[in-house]
Amino acid sequence: MKKYIIILAITIIQFPLFSQNLISKYKAGTVKLVPDNEYAKTNDWNNVFRSYYDTLYNQPMGNRKSLVLLPDGSIIVNHAYRDYRTKFSPDGKFEKEFVIKKAEHKSIKGVINDNTLFTDLDNMGKMTCSDFNGNYKKTLTLNYMTKNIIALNNGKFAVVGWVIWSDKFRSFISIVDYETNKEKVIWEKFTNRSCSSREKVIKKRQPFNYKIKLKKGGLISCTTMPYSKSTGKGIPPQIATIDNELLVAIPNTGEIFVYDLEGNQKSKSEIDWQNNIISVEEQKATQQKAIDKYKSYISKGGEEVQENMDAYKQMFSEMEEDLINIKTPLAKPSFSNIIKDSDGNVLFFEIPEEKNANVFHVWVYNQIGQFSTKCTFICEDYELNISSNKMVFKDGYIYGLQTLKETNGNPLRLVKFKLETN
Repeated sequence: MKKYIIILAITIIQFPLFSQNLISKYKAGTVKLVPDNEYAKTNDWNNVFRSYYDTLYNQPMGNRKSLVLLPDGSIIVNHAYRDYRTKFSPDGKFEKEFVIKKAEHKSIKGVINDNTLFTDLDNMGKMTCSDFNGNYKKTLTLNYMTKNIIALNNGKFAVVGWVIWSDKFRSFISIVDYETNKEKVIWEKFTNRSCSSREKVIKKRQPFNYKIKLKKGGLISCTTMPYSKSTGKGIPPQIATIDNELLVAIPNTGEIFVYDLEGNQKSKSEIDWQNNIISVEEQKATQQKAIDKYKSYISKGGEEVQENMDAYKQMFSEMEEDLINIKTPLAKPSFSNIIKDSDGNVLFFEIPEEKNANVFHVWVYNQIGQFSTKCTFICEDYELNISSNKMVFKDGYIYGLQTLKETNGNPLRLVKFKLETN
């Protein structure tokens, strides 16, 4: 009996030590993502990811892929605007390409109830659900557009939705029941539009927002300054689960809401670290680059440009005015996105200080609702794309769709990263 008690005590002690493994690595300060060279090593990437070089309207589309982790460790990769998906075994080996009946080219978003794949929405608000082999199960309907959908462990979805109304934009979070299709909105925010759907001016022009009404009908609009509040082009709300709770994090305000899985709010807090900024000099350089870009476009323009030259000149005048009026630094959102790790922590990634530096600062939000440490992710071999659509944790490893820095041919890889510290 004493021997049994000792063994049980050792087991109880060891379990929390194992569950804290990733936290201990984060606390080391710098976390290096090192590829496992045995994973997926037999794949012919030029064939498996042959759609990497796809274009749409002369714009590259091939890297618009995403991955989904299945309960057994298999990976499914979606290909934008292709009606097939690619499945890989738990060791990364290519298995097959398959279609989901009635889903067309909609991307698989995740797994619900441990046995059902669910897709993103099409332009009619239809979500297709299937088994793991693509056999149709059911269709759910949501009457709005979505930024993200995740499965909860109670047979429901959490959805980041948005709608364009006549004079407002509506962003919201809802809980949707898989069985009944009923939903409950738990958070929402409205933003005024500068023009209504009937092109009626609602408010005066805001800095860095530009519109050209074409003489033959139609409207050209653009914004030039990232993260400016006047553009309304912030980062959408981010969602993740922690145990039996839903975390809703708002990058633009730094607010964090915690709900139970039925959508009842349990707490609200705010991020307390200082936001990074875009300096006056950086803003001016960005604005000047936009001016030069559009002037170059106009100089090469054809009949449409000539017919609307007065409108374009007015736009340039407004852009020059905004350039002169840049006088204060611009705060960036508190973070860019969040990813849940395999120990139940949620990683908050700051917007990188330097573009293409491949260095990512991370705040670690633990299971008891506290930011316990900060670390930095780096990688020597791959250009990291930090997104929950491109990276997923399992058993302390990261599985990702990432671009190899130095290679001949197709650079896109399905890769398994070990997290190492110095």
